[in-house]
Amino acid sequence: MKELSLINLICSCFHTEAKNTLIGQFEGKNTLIDMEVKPINKRASGQAFEVILKSPSPTTDANYSITSPPKKDISLEDIQKKLEAAEDRRRSQEAQVLKALAEKREHERDVLLKAMEENSNFSKMAEEKLMVKMEQIKENREAYLAAMMERLQEKERHAQVVRRNKELREELTA
Repeated sequence: MKELSLINLICSCFHTEAKNTLIGQFEGKNTLIDMEVKPINKRASGQAFEVILKSPSPTTDANYSITSPPKKDISLEDIQKKLEAAEDRRRSQEAQVLKALAEKREHERDVLLKAMEENSNFSKMAEEKLMVKMEQIKENREAYLAAMMERLQEKERHAQVVRRNKELREELTA
């Protein structure tokens, strides 16, 4: 029995010319078509077809039966070679897995070292910023204290001037 591809079958359902061509091609090769396509009433959504497969007749060739390929004798050497090849493949795969694991560990170590270095750099930068800020605060405080002392001394000088003027006025009035 010859088989039509699904696309050819669908095309033959929609296009009767293609169906006749396909059937003609198969009939031209002295083969019997074991199916029949009957159109069913048209519907609003499209066409419907009924595919009828004919039962195989006793006159059809039995050449289409599937036979398994003959088994060849396998020698002990062939088995040994296959086992060695399988062992080599296993070793190769194991080596690849170990290599991948080593690369992964190396990458993890590099990432960890980089993270530690960045953390150390961040700590140093933060410490430097803190030291600069503390130095700035210290300078500002010293400047504030110096300004306060200057004002206090100025007030003290002014107070002395006022006291001397008061004493002079008292001496003049007395």
